[in-house]
Order: sequence, then C-alpha cells, then structure tokens
Amino acid sequence: MNLTGKARVPKTRDDINTDYIISGRYKFKIQDPNELAKHVMEDLDPQFYSRVQKGDFLVAGRNFGCGSSREQAPQAIKYAGLQAVLAKSFARIFYRNCFNLGILAIECDTDKIEEEDELGIDIDQGIIKNKTKNVGIKIAPLPKTMQILLSDGGLIEHFKKHGGFKIS
Repeated sequence: MNLTGKARVPKTRDDINTDYIISGRYKFKIQDPNELAKHVMEDLDPQFYSRVQKGDFLVAGRNFGCGSSREQAPQAIKYAGLQAVLAKSFARIFYRNCFNLGILAIECDTDKIEEEDELGIDIDQGIIKNKTKNVGIKIAPLPKTMQILLSDGGLIEHFKKHGGFKIS
C-alpha cells in the first residue's frame, strides 16, 4: 500500500485527547459526520480544518487519542479527508477505533515532519519518505489483521463483505 499527501500538524502534538480532536460540545449536537469534521482539532488549532485537503495526513506526537472511547474523534478525522494519522504513540482504544472505521494509524517518529511537508508512505516497505526534507522514517509494522480491515474499509465493511470476521 502506497500513499502520498501533505502533513497537517496541530499546534500541540503530545497528549491530544479525543475532546481536542472533536469537542464534546458537538458530541450530541451534530450527527452528520461531514458537519462534525468541520470542527476537527478546533479547540487546539482553530484553522486546522481550513488547511486540510483530501488525502492529507494528520501528524501528532505521543499518546494521540487519549481520553474517551467515543468514535466521533476518528470519524471526524476520516470525514475531514485525512487519509491517515501518524503519531509516536496512540491510546489503544483510539488506535483500534481508527482501523474499525477504516483509518490508517501509523506509529513512527514524527519529529522530522512539519506542516506542509510532502510525504510518501510505503506500508509494505515500512517507511515514510519525507520528500520535502529528503528523509526516510521507519514505521512500526502494521499487523496483517489491520491491513485487511483497511483494505475492506473498516470492521463493518469487512463483516458485510465476509459475512463475519474472517482473516485469511
């Protein structure tokens, strides 16, 4: 799997909780995921959504997605048009929710990635190429199960396609 896009970096990188990804004030107020997406990261970086173009990557630091287990946070990221989240580490439930919704979550050192950097990701080779800085960044291997869920569009789509959970 190969992906390309630009880095979108919020003003704060570490310990971004789900309430910062999408504020709790929108949790019950907005049901349309496209409308919810317009508020992604707004409490940390009010201009974040306006910079995002379809196919960009959200780049963060440690402990991304900590806090609650609600799926509105990864859903807002997905509907904002971000194709993946790159972070040094993820809260485990957020990480799993990403794959359940068909969003690629990659653990890697994000220190050499800045706003607007052009990135190329080669999942099979386990590398991110920062084309702007001409630097390669190793990524943690992506489990086969997660690769299958991504290729099927998430857990629900996987169930629809296979009539249950099947990894082969």
